Amino acid sequence: MLSAKATELVALLQGTVKMGDIKKQAKVIKRDHDVAMELWQTQAFYPRMLATLILDKKQLTQDVIDQLAEDMLQHEVAQRNQLSEWLMANQLMKQQSTQDMLLSWQDAKSPVLRRLFWYHQARLRWAGQTPPDNSEALLALIEEHLATEEEQVQWTMNFCAGWIGIFEPEYRDRCVRLGESLGLYKDEKVSRNCTPSYLPEFIRIEVAKREA
Repeated sequence: MLSAKATELVALLQGTVKMGDIKKQAKVIKRDHDVAMELWQTQAFYPRMLATLILDKKQLTQDVIDQLAEDMLQHEVAQRNQLSEWLMANQLMKQQSTQDMLLSWQDAKSPVLRRLFWYHQARLRWAGQTPPDNSEALLALIEEHLATEEEQVQWTMNFCAGWIGIFEPEYRDRCVRLGESLGLYKDEKVSRNCTPSYLPEFIRIEVAKREA
């Protein structure tokens, strides 16, 4: 049975909810790990989104994160990705111990955690920081596993290769050739002003933006 506070929040988050409304609620609550876990147990998308904002990061052990990742598989892919990305941005990136966990998920059993590993590596580059010195090792892994990875992980591996090619010119041709050889996302239809995922075009467009 839910507590009165969790019950009230679930009622507020029924129907179609704006992400801004969830963030406003989180600012009021700030941190409440017990309520967050109650919201998570509802299995509903919006309560779980709020939960990712009010969890106590100090209580996020590997066992807890493993369970959260397993639970995310109950959602369709777009929701699963939003949940995992909010968890990463609002909790996992906020302290060294969980950042260290992120770095260990390259071979995680969970596709959610493997996806976060690659998304994190891409983020380290597009966020404008000096790229880590592991690009050679990452590219070797991408070249070996990109073609066969699960779709949700495959996209982030490709995304990571793109940002390596954009920010590290010494790897640019290699990343372009990888995209050409696999042809991933070559026929993808993208909305106007959106950057395609096909590596040769992704890299060309993003490099041109930075050289303009």
